[in-house]
Amino acid sequence: MPIRGRARAVSGAILSVVFFALFSVAPALAEQQKGKDNKPKLSNDQKQEVQALQKLLDDVMSAKQPAPVDIPFTFEVNFLKARDGKTFAPFTLAIDASKLTTPSLTLFVRVVARAAAAAPAPAAEAKKDEKQAARPEYPWEEVYFLDNVKPPEGGQPLRISRAFAVAGGDYDVYLALRERSQTKQKNAPPPKSTVDKQAVTVPDFLGADLMTSSIIVVDKVDQLQAPLPEDKQTDNPYTFGVTQITPAFDTKFTKKGELSLLFVIYNAQLDPTSKKPSVTAEYNFYTKQKDGTEKFFNKTKPQDFDATTLPPQWDAAAGNQLSAGQSVPLASFPEGDYRLEIKVTDKISGKSIARNVNFSVAGA
Repeated sequence: MPIRGRARAVSGAILSVVFFALFSVAPALAEQQKGKDNKPKLSNDQKQEVQALQKLLDDVMSAKQPAPVDIPFTFEVNFLKARDGKTFAPFTLAIDASKLTTPSLTLFVRVVARAAAAAPAPAAEAKKDEKQAARPEYPWEEVYFLDNVKPPEGGQPLRISRAFAVAGGDYDVYLALRERSQTKQKNAPPPKSTVDKQAVTVPDFLGADLMTSSIIVVDKVDQLQAPLPEDKQTDNPYTFGVTQITPAFDTKFTKKGELSLLFVIYNAQLDPTSKKPSVTAEYNFYTKQKDGTEKFFNKTKPQDFDATTLPPQWDAAAGNQLSAGQSVPLASFPEGDYRLEIKVTDKISGKSIARNVNFSVAGA
């Protein structure tokens, strides 16, 4: 039997705010990448820090030195459609805060197309009276100065979220994280640093095929009193308008918790008369057995998106999207491992796609 009274759709109002506001985020990041006037000027110390991290990445990419691993962290990324033809990719680093010795960090992000040469072209040495040789251009390269970092209590990892925006394709994302010393003592040990390489395949949402964004498993959703100022948006890529999402970094829950998720459905066909889609999202839960097989466990009520359920003002030509999601209390789930299959069907085109979320439920 379906889970009755146990599953509820995530607030439609929240979803509309979250994903309608999304369309202005990636272009803003792209403008910052181009060095527009709204990008703050760097101090001399910051310029030196950038140069040091560029050289560190160059040396690691060209195998001149091994990648340092002084500050362990893990990486999670999501992909959503942006209006400028690129894909918006907010990501989160979960940093082992016990390894930090200073509240000041620098994060350098470089996105390299995998089809391009893995190592940057060697830069010619610049003479005193000549400008430094031009550096290679990358689809995305940005630096972030993190000040007054406060590790969370209880030994939890420190989470830092930022984003990049690139066209669909295969990339290597290089992440260089380094401590910044507050003093300049002679003979001081080199600052702790880590360089990590993540291979990512960025989806291209520009085609006509039925697609979805990443399935974002949500820890919580907060409503702000006002939109963030522009200089704070970069630091909070999961904030859309007045809605702030905190993504869950893992999918291990207790029976007292909830599995909450959000996603967007793209490229659904429109009815020629109503100018609205006719799409169904189904949510089926399977338990994972010890022998490696699966067994159907339960399902929630499907979500329908059509002329009878969408707001009258919903207009694909204006950029409105199909925002879906559910929040499922886990009290009725026995302890164990599960797979949620999300099946999205476009009734007009007859196309279907499936997405999966693996998660586990433990005792209280």
